[in-house]
Amino acid sequence: MATITTLARRGVLLAAVMALAACGLPRAGPNGEEIVAGAKAEGGPINVVLVDMAIAAASRSDTALRFPPSFINAPVAATDRINPGDTLTITIWENVDNGLLANAGQRASVLQGVQVDQRGRIFVPFAGSLEARGRTPDELRRDITASLEERTPDPQVEVRRISGDGASVSVIGGVGAQGVYPILPSNARLSSMLATAGGVQIEADVAQVAIRRRGETGRIFLRDLFDNPAFDIALRPGDQIIVEEDRRTYTALGATSAQARVRFPQGRISVVEALAQVGGLNSNLSNPTGVFVLRREHSDIATRVTGQADIADGEPFAYIIDLTEPDGIFVAREFEIRDDDTLYVTEAPFVAWSRVLNAVSQTLGFTNNVTATVDRLN
Repeated sequence: MATITTLARRGVLLAAVMALAACGLPRAGPNGEEIVAGAKAEGGPINVVLVDMAIAAASRSDTALRFPPSFINAPVAATDRINPGDTLTITIWENVDNGLLANAGQRASVLQGVQVDQRGRIFVPFAGSLEARGRTPDELRRDITASLEERTPDPQVEVRRISGDGASVSVIGGVGAQGVYPILPSNARLSSMLATAGGVQIEADVAQVAIRRRGETGRIFLRDLFDNPAFDIALRPGDQIIVEEDRRTYTALGATSAQARVRFPQGRISVVEALAQVGGLNSNLSNPTGVFVLRREHSDIATRVTGQADIADGEPFAYIIDLTEPDGIFVAREFEIRDDDTLYVTEAPFVAWSRVLNAVSQTLGFTNNVTATVDRLN
């Protein structure tokens, strides 16, 4: 039988073990009280905000992708206009047997592969250097005819623009066939050009389409091209069309069913959708009163949320969503996740005590063994 001294020794050891267990056991991260303790109101560096419907609305960022007005308002380009880099075929018929250009016994001469230089000009024998940029084939035909009439009687001229040179766009990324494509009447708009390039090969929910034009870039989600006819913009020579997968991500940590860095499944997602994507709350660990969204907030949104005008851009914010409130799920459906957010779910209080009790239970077994050994030695 253990002596009173032995029992006292056990009690002291048990108290020490419980104290160590309570403060030193491993865990997934801070609890809600510890995050709130870092609030500015408590002298900390974090802006802590309890989310309701009004806060959810005020925190929305206008992150919708769109084309600039200059892209949307541009009319369909005249696809028969000649551009620098175009290749032309010019056929000239002369009404004399020994013409200026035709071989002996022939009245027609064909000038193939006539390149429009970067100044927009071409050279035609006996007609000289002619301006071709911005002209239609018919307008250029009349210019050549007028220049040759002084040297050969009643020349007949035909000008054909070979498609796919100067008036072209490049399509790269997640399409069926990347390449350089001519702008023709049948594919002068974005949707038809994507079809010409073999269609988009990325899942529509996460596909983005960017257009670079003269130093300016516009970007939309492919879904928006389906839903908004205004985004089916007219193309311009030299446009670069890039189709790629959405790169935005958020990080899920804490008492969720999966902890991971997760790609956005669509253009906009809410806290509810973000939680569902990682398997929801861990029912054995999570504290539904402590769902946090951690981010560096834009100053304009921070001012709307807090009503304070002195918040610097990029200050840390911790938004708290209590799913146990009557409107908690609805608030979570309205609060939007943004690129690079951290979605953190705290553990329920009983989880920490369960760890303590488990540690104490294991330690007590060890203590009993040690005490029994000491008793035998005594």
